[in-house]
Amino acid sequence: METVSQKQKKAETAFEILAPLKSRWSPRVFDEKPIPQNEINRLFEAARWAASSYNRQPWRFIYAKKGSKAYDKMIDCMSEFNQKWAKNAPLLIFTAYKEKTDEGDDNFHALHDLGLSLGNMSMQAESMNIAMHHMAGIDWKKAQNVFDVPEGFHVTTAIALGYYGGDLNKLPEDLREQETGERERKPHSEFVFEGSWKDRS
Repeated sequence: METVSQKQKKAETAFEILAPLKSRWSPRVFDEKPIPQNEINRLFEAARWAASSYNRQPWRFIYAKKGSKAYDKMIDCMSEFNQKWAKNAPLLIFTAYKEKTDEGDDNFHALHDLGLSLGNMSMQAESMNIAMHHMAGIDWKKAQNVFDVPEGFHVTTAIALGYYGGDLNKLPEDLREQETGERERKPHSEFVFEGSWKDRS
């Protein structure tokens, strides 16, 4: 079995950062063993304690374990590309956020808060040798209907989760090449501005 380890994909950072941030990456294959319920609970507990504007905690999550009807429905809501590999994951999550505050105003910061909760979850997962692959490629309108999401909440992304160490041979050849490729990020000069925004595009 050919696998890709966290060590192999460790980021070559420009400055020293925390080890879990360097080792985190988004595989498309996972170890087949299921994630126990107590481990799933720990992931959501990490998300629970993320910072949020006015402590509104607008994030919501729907999850399903491989082998369940809900899991198959989640796969069916994904883009054709994501369906090719997401079926390798022992666990799937759909994320959503509450669109308005309790006062009825648009919650401008809800997506920011959802992102913070997923950042927490990602670092908790990393400490447990669990990989998370976040996806934008889902039919959110279909997901809203299939999973009975109430009005006022917006399905946003999907996440495939599983322990690191999946068999690369379960992927099509083109995806295997991506899986073993080097990780890259934009340099600070393209997104960090001191004092004022400077056009460096």
